[in-house]
Amino acid sequence: MAVVSKTVMDEGRAAKQAGQPDSVNPYPAGSQNSADWLEGYTYDEAEQNTDRAESDT
Repeated sequence: MAVVSKTVMDEGRAAKQAGQPDSVNPYPAGSQNSADWLEGYTYDEAEQNTDRAESDT
């Protein structure tokens, strides 16, 4: 994902580090700022692959 605003991404990261829920995202759903904020919030989570099932091989 391409982040447009590192500042907004840092806000999301800080919110998670402060123990806040993702529902505190102050940006409108679907906006680039919201996506950047969520990118920061989930920076330390494993990326999920939804286009195929996981395998053990």
